[in-house]
Amino acid sequence: MTTEMHELPDEGDIVIATIKEVMPHGAYVMLDEYGGITGFLHISEIATGWIRNIERYVKPKQKAVLKVIRVNRARAEVDLSLKQVGGEEKKQKLVEIKKDEKVKAFLEIIKEKCKLSNEQLKKYVDILSEKYPVLYDLFEVAGKKGVKAIEDISLPQEIMAAIEEVSSKIPIPTVEVRGIMEITCRKPNGIEIIKETLTNADESKSGADISITYIGAPKYRLMVNAENFKVAEKALNAVVQKIQEGVEKHGGTFKFVREESKKGVKS
Repeated sequence: MTTEMHELPDEGDIVIATIKEVMPHGAYVMLDEYGGITGFLHISEIATGWIRNIERYVKPKQKAVLKVIRVNRARAEVDLSLKQVGGEEKKQKLVEIKKDEKVKAFLEIIKEKCKLSNEQLKKYVDILSEKYPVLYDLFEVAGKKGVKAIEDISLPQEIMAAIEEVSSKIPIPTVEVRGIMEITCRKPNGIEIIKETLTNADESKSGADISITYIGAPKYRLMVNAENFKVAEKALNAVVQKIQEGVEKHGGTFKFVREESKKGVKS
Protein backbone atom coordinates (compact mmCIF):
# COMPACT_ATOMS: atom_id res chain seq x y z
CA MET A 1 0.00 0.00 0.00
CA THR A 2 2.08 2.93 1.23
CA THR A 3 5.33 0.92 1.03
CA GLU A 4 6.45 -0.09 -2.41
CA MET A 5 7.88 -3.62 -2.39
CA HIS A 6 11.56 -3.69 -3.25
CA GLU A 7 14.01 -6.56 -3.08
CA LEU A 8 15.98 -4.53 -0.57
CA PRO A 9 15.29 -1.25 1.28
CA ASP A 10 17.36 1.88 0.83
CA GLU A 11 19.71 3.44 3.33
CA GLY A 12 17.83 5.81 5.62
CA ASP A 13 14.51 3.95 5.31
CA ILE A 14 12.49 3.39 8.47
CA VAL A 15 11.25 -0.20 8.54
CA ILE A 16 9.25 -2.59 10.67
CA ALA A 17 11.11 -5.77 11.65
CA THR A 18 10.49 -8.89 13.70
CA ILE A 19 13.33 -9.99 15.97
CA LYS A 20 14.35 -13.44 14.77
CA GLU A 21 17.35 -14.43 16.87
CA VAL A 22 19.23 -12.61 19.64
CA MET A 23 22.99 -13.14 19.83
CA PRO A 24 25.64 -11.73 22.23
CA HIS A 25 26.81 -9.31 19.51
CA GLY A 26 23.40 -8.28 18.14
CA ALA A 27 20.17 -9.60 16.67
CA TYR A 28 19.02 -11.03 13.36
CA VAL A 29 15.68 -9.65 12.24
CA MET A 30 13.14 -10.22 9.47
CA LEU A 31 12.05 -7.16 7.53
CA ASP A 32 8.25 -7.44 7.48
CA GLU A 33 7.69 -5.16 4.47
CA TYR A 34 10.34 -6.79 2.26
CA GLY A 35 9.26 -10.40 2.10
CA GLY A 36 10.83 -11.29 5.43
CA ILE A 37 14.42 -10.91 4.25
CA THR A 38 17.00 -11.01 7.03
CA GLY A 39 18.79 -7.97 8.39
CA PHE A 40 21.27 -7.52 11.23
CA LEU A 41 21.05 -5.20 14.22
CA HIS A 42 24.50 -4.87 15.80
CA ILE A 43 24.69 -4.40 19.57
CA SER A 44 26.37 -1.02 19.06
CA GLU A 45 23.24 0.17 17.21
CA ILE A 46 20.74 -0.97 19.84
CA ALA A 47 21.31 1.72 22.46
CA THR A 48 23.89 4.26 23.56
CA GLY A 49 26.33 3.22 26.27
CA TRP A 50 27.24 -0.23 27.52
CA ILE A 51 24.61 -2.95 27.21
CA ARG A 52 24.77 -5.63 29.90
CA ASN A 53 21.73 -7.62 28.78
CA ILE A 54 20.72 -7.27 25.12
CA GLU A 55 17.28 -8.80 25.77
CA ARG A 56 16.36 -5.79 27.85
CA TYR A 57 16.04 -4.01 24.50
CA VAL A 58 15.13 -6.71 21.95
CA LYS A 59 13.57 -10.14 22.34
CA PRO A 60 12.69 -12.92 19.86
CA LYS A 61 9.34 -12.39 18.06
CA GLN A 62 9.24 -8.74 19.19
CA LYS A 63 8.36 -6.08 16.61
CA ALA A 64 10.76 -3.15 16.26
CA VAL A 65 10.95 0.09 14.28
CA LEU A 66 14.48 0.31 12.82
CA LYS A 67 16.50 2.52 10.51
CA VAL A 68 18.44 1.10 7.57
CA ILE A 69 22.05 2.32 7.92
CA ARG A 70 23.87 0.16 5.33
CA VAL A 71 22.82 -1.94 2.36
CA ASN A 72 25.13 -4.29 0.47
CA ARG A 73 23.08 -5.20 -2.60
CA ALA A 74 25.70 -7.54 -4.02
CA ARG A 75 25.57 -9.66 -0.86
CA ALA A 76 21.94 -8.87 0.01
CA GLU A 77 22.97 -7.64 3.46
CA VAL A 78 21.06 -5.03 5.42
CA ASP A 79 22.42 -3.42 8.59
CA LEU A 80 19.99 -1.68 10.90
CA SER A 81 19.85 0.63 13.88
CA LEU A 82 17.44 0.97 16.76
CA LYS A 83 19.13 3.86 18.54
CA GLN A 84 19.11 6.10 15.43
CA VAL A 85 15.32 6.03 15.13
CA GLY A 86 13.89 9.30 16.41
CA GLY A 87 10.66 9.48 18.37
CA GLU A 88 8.79 11.27 15.58
CA GLU A 89 10.10 8.80 12.96
CA LYS A 90 8.87 5.89 15.07
CA LYS A 91 5.48 7.52 15.57
CA GLN A 92 5.03 8.21 11.86
CA LYS A 93 6.04 4.66 10.93
CA LEU A 94 3.59 3.11 13.37
CA VAL A 95 0.81 5.35 12.03
CA GLU A 96 1.72 4.29 8.49
CA ILE A 97 1.60 0.60 9.45
CA LYS A 98 -1.78 1.01 11.13
CA LYS A 99 -3.12 2.71 8.02
CA ASP A 100 -1.81 -0.10 5.82
CA GLU A 101 -3.48 -2.67 8.05
CA LYS A 102 -6.79 -0.80 7.81
CA VAL A 103 -6.52 -0.62 4.03
CA LYS A 104 -5.91 -4.38 3.82
CA ALA A 105 -8.95 -4.98 6.01
CA PHE A 106 -11.09 -2.60 3.92
CA LEU A 107 -10.03 -4.28 0.68
CA GLU A 108 -10.87 -7.69 2.10
CA ILE A 109 -14.35 -6.44 3.06
CA ILE A 110 -14.86 -5.00 -0.45
CA LYS A 111 -13.66 -8.25 -2.01
CA GLU A 112 -16.11 -10.35 0.00
CA LYS A 113 -19.03 -7.92 -0.29
CA CYS A 114 -18.69 -7.62 -4.07
CA LYS A 115 -17.66 -11.26 -4.54
CA LEU A 116 -14.45 -10.36 -6.37
CA SER A 117 -11.63 -12.65 -7.35
CA ASN A 118 -8.06 -11.73 -6.45
CA GLU A 119 -7.48 -10.66 -10.05
CA GLN A 120 -10.57 -8.43 -10.09
CA LEU A 121 -9.62 -6.83 -6.79
CA LYS A 122 -6.11 -6.14 -8.06
CA LYS A 123 -7.54 -4.51 -11.18
CA TYR A 124 -9.66 -2.11 -9.13
CA VAL A 125 -6.80 -1.42 -6.70
CA ASP A 126 -4.59 -0.50 -9.68
CA ILE A 127 -7.27 1.93 -10.91
CA LEU A 128 -7.59 3.54 -7.49
CA SER A 129 -3.83 3.72 -7.01
CA GLU A 130 -3.41 5.81 -10.16
CA LYS A 131 -5.07 8.73 -8.36
CA TYR A 132 -4.35 7.71 -4.77
CA PRO A 133 -0.90 6.05 -4.51
CA VAL A 134 -1.49 5.90 -0.75
CA LEU A 135 -4.83 4.10 -0.69
CA TYR A 136 -5.67 5.18 2.85
CA ASP A 137 -6.02 8.72 1.48
CA LEU A 138 -8.82 7.49 -0.79
CA PHE A 139 -10.82 6.06 2.11
CA GLU A 140 -10.12 9.13 4.23
CA VAL A 141 -11.40 11.48 1.51
CA ALA A 142 -14.52 9.35 1.07
CA GLY A 143 -14.99 9.27 4.84
CA LYS A 144 -14.72 13.05 5.17
CA LYS A 145 -16.57 14.23 2.07
CA GLY A 146 -18.61 11.23 0.98
CA VAL A 147 -18.16 8.93 -1.99
CA LYS A 148 -19.12 11.76 -4.38
CA ALA A 149 -15.66 13.21 -3.77
CA ILE A 150 -14.13 10.28 -5.67
CA GLU A 151 -16.86 9.73 -8.26
CA ASP A 152 -14.50 10.84 -11.04
CA ILE A 153 -12.83 7.43 -10.69
CA SER A 154 -14.46 4.99 -13.10
CA LEU A 155 -15.66 2.06 -11.00
CA PRO A 156 -18.82 -0.07 -10.88
CA GLN A 157 -21.53 1.27 -8.61
CA GLU A 158 -21.30 -1.72 -6.26
CA ILE A 159 -17.59 -1.06 -5.72
CA MET A 160 -18.27 2.61 -4.95
CA ALA A 161 -21.01 1.61 -2.52
CA ALA A 162 -18.63 -0.77 -0.75
CA ILE A 163 -15.96 1.95 -0.56
CA GLU A 164 -18.52 4.31 0.97
CA GLU A 165 -19.47 1.70 3.57
CA VAL A 166 -15.92 0.92 4.74
CA SER A 167 -14.89 4.58 4.63
CA SER A 168 -17.53 5.37 7.21
CA LYS A 169 -15.46 3.32 9.67
CA ILE A 170 -12.55 5.80 9.55
CA PRO A 171 -12.51 8.15 12.56
CA ILE A 172 -12.23 11.71 11.25
CA PRO A 173 -10.17 14.07 13.45
CA THR A 174 -12.03 17.26 14.32
CA VAL A 175 -11.39 20.44 16.24
CA GLU A 176 -13.85 22.71 17.98
CA VAL A 177 -13.53 26.46 18.55
CA ARG A 178 -16.12 28.19 20.65
CA GLY A 179 -17.09 31.28 22.56
CA ILE A 180 -19.87 33.17 24.31
CA MET A 181 -21.80 35.92 22.54
CA GLU A 182 -23.63 38.62 24.48
CA ILE A 183 -26.29 40.15 22.23
CA THR A 184 -28.88 42.80 22.99
CA CYS A 185 -31.34 44.74 20.86
CA ARG A 186 -33.68 47.24 22.54
CA LYS A 187 -36.10 47.60 19.61
CA PRO A 188 -39.68 46.30 20.06
CA ASN A 189 -38.90 43.45 17.66
CA GLY A 190 -35.40 42.96 19.08
CA ILE A 191 -35.91 39.24 19.77
CA GLU A 192 -36.98 38.61 16.17
CA ILE A 193 -33.98 40.59 14.87
CA ILE A 194 -31.58 38.53 16.99
CA LYS A 195 -33.20 35.22 15.93
CA GLU A 196 -33.06 36.16 12.26
CA THR A 197 -29.43 37.28 12.51
CA LEU A 198 -28.39 34.05 14.24
CA THR A 199 -30.34 31.90 11.77
CA ASN A 200 -28.71 33.56 8.77
CA ALA A 201 -25.25 33.17 10.32
CA ASP A 202 -25.90 29.49 10.98
CA GLU A 203 -26.38 28.91 7.25
CA SER A 204 -22.68 29.50 6.49
CA LYS A 205 -21.15 27.35 3.73
CA SER A 206 -17.64 27.38 5.20
CA GLY A 207 -16.99 23.63 5.28
CA ALA A 208 -17.49 23.68 9.05
CA ASP A 209 -20.36 22.66 11.33
CA ILE A 210 -21.75 25.72 13.10
CA SER A 211 -23.91 25.48 16.20
CA ILE A 212 -25.50 28.31 18.18
CA THR A 213 -27.27 27.55 21.47
CA TYR A 214 -29.17 29.80 23.84
CA ILE A 215 -27.68 30.00 27.35
CA GLY A 216 -29.82 32.70 28.93
CA ALA A 217 -30.41 36.33 28.01
CA PRO A 218 -28.31 37.93 26.69
CA LYS A 219 -25.85 35.03 26.21
CA TYR A 220 -25.50 32.51 23.37
CA ARG A 221 -22.79 29.90 22.80
CA LEU A 222 -21.21 29.68 19.35
CA MET A 223 -19.46 26.40 18.47
CA VAL A 224 -17.63 25.65 15.22
CA ASN A 225 -16.43 22.13 14.36
CA ALA A 226 -14.07 21.46 11.45
CA GLU A 227 -11.33 19.09 10.34
CA ASN A 228 -8.54 21.48 11.39
CA PHE A 229 -8.01 24.75 13.24
CA LYS A 230 -7.39 26.76 10.08
CA VAL A 231 -10.84 25.97 8.69
CA ALA A 232 -12.49 26.33 12.10
CA GLU A 233 -10.92 29.72 12.87
CA LYS A 234 -11.82 31.08 9.44
CA ALA A 235 -15.44 29.99 9.85
CA LEU A 236 -15.62 31.34 13.41
CA ASN A 237 -14.31 34.76 12.42
CA ALA A 238 -16.72 34.95 9.49
CA VAL A 239 -19.74 34.03 11.63
CA VAL A 240 -18.82 36.39 14.45
CA GLN A 241 -18.37 39.24 11.98
CA LYS A 242 -21.67 38.48 10.25
CA ILE A 243 -23.60 38.37 13.53
CA GLN A 244 -21.97 41.52 14.87
CA GLU A 245 -22.74 43.46 11.69
CA GLY A 246 -26.32 42.16 11.64
CA VAL A 247 -26.97 43.12 15.27
CA GLU A 248 -25.27 46.52 15.21
CA LYS A 249 -27.06 47.42 11.96
CA HIS A 250 -30.27 47.41 14.00
CA GLY A 251 -28.79 49.38 16.90
CA GLY A 252 -28.03 46.37 19.04
CA THR A 253 -24.88 45.54 21.02
CA PHE A 254 -22.55 42.61 20.52
CA LYS A 255 -19.71 41.14 22.58
CA PHE A 256 -17.78 37.91 21.97
CA VAL A 257 -15.54 36.07 24.48
CA ARG A 258 -13.50 33.05 23.35
CA GLU A 259 -13.54 29.76 25.23
CA GLU A 260 -10.93 27.02 25.18
CA SER A 261 -10.64 25.09 21.90
CA LYS A 262 -10.98 21.31 21.78
CA LYS A 263 -9.73 18.40 19.69
CA GLY A 264 -11.68 15.23 19.08
CA VAL A 265 -12.75 12.55 16.62
CA LYS A 266 -15.87 12.58 14.52
CA SER A 267 -17.35 9.11 14.46
